[in-house]
Amino acid sequence: MTTSTTSTASRSSTASTASADIPVEADPDKAPSLLDGAENLELTPAVCDLRYWLNAVPRGTLRGGVLGHAADVRPLDVVREPGPLNSALTQELAYRSVAEEKATRAIGYLTALAPDNDCMEFYATQLIDEARHAMVFRNHLLQLGVPDAELPATVARLSDADREQVLVPLENLGLRVLRDERDFIGGVLVLTVLVEGVLAPAAELSERKWRVFDPAAADIERGAAIDEIRHLTVGSAIIRDHLRANPHEKERLLDLIGKGYALWHKLPTTEQLTRREELFQQGVERHGDLLGDYEIWPGRRLSDTTARERLETGQEWAARLQRTRLAHMGLEEAI
Repeated sequence: MTTSTTSTASRSSTASTASADIPVEADPDKAPSLLDGAENLELTPAVCDLRYWLNAVPRGTLRGGVLGHAADVRPLDVVREPGPLNSALTQELAYRSVAEEKATRAIGYLTALAPDNDCMEFYATQLIDEARHAMVFRNHLLQLGVPDAELPATVARLSDADREQVLVPLENLGLRVLRDERDFIGGVLVLTVLVEGVLAPAAELSERKWRVFDPAAADIERGAAIDEIRHLTVGSAIIRDHLRANPHEKERLLDLIGKGYALWHKLPTTEQLTRREELFQQGVERHGDLLGDYEIWPGRRLSDTTARERLETGQEWAARLQRTRLAHMGLEEAI
């Protein structure tokens, strides 16, 4: 009995110590929102190395799980059954899974081109993060009623148009910089500013939108957002430190940002997001009673918002994040 009690106490003490060792920004209960974290935290590749990731992510952010949510957290029936909510979420998840897959493959070049061990280890961990995101987004389609045998075909069907019109042009930009020009800093800039920096606020909005209708999807988004805080802040630190050491590179990087923004303006992203928000709005109009007084942001009930209001708010968040990150990097002229 004494041995058993001692063993139990030891395990409890070890668990408590392990929890205390998890960085705040990696703890789902304590981490800031993606917007607050990406704007205000200071993280570097030297801090976020492989040792950091092995401690913080599997034991902290994921808490030993692999699917991004607890097994007993499930979508409501109104999301699983055919209808606008199911259509909105399945389209989003299919698109996000393909986007994360493409990011994973591109980050392989960043890992290979990394100038030192800190950067190499950091991008090796980001590669795993993005691969996990692709997996959990794809896997959640099964909980929404997609048969396992039809999953690849369903992802392709739901994402084909957006993949060709939005993701492929962005992928081509990244591959030109990374694969063809072997430009590590240019690749970090494309990923941090032109891809994640633009798309991250949409993920923040998604987490808030689905919290009631599909808490599992919201938890998946929360875990991905915690990873994105680290990706954005470390990427920004790499660019900032590079420019401090190589100020002559500023004009080249500003030119790359300008070309990236020009590309974004040509992509039908507004039409894509509008389509999904309008489907979500139809779901709100049908099932708004389930939302009660839930607020999507302080003082604003989700049931009272419109598709246009949510889109405009997401765009405002994106612009705010861009201003903060670019100023942090020393590239405020790009704003």
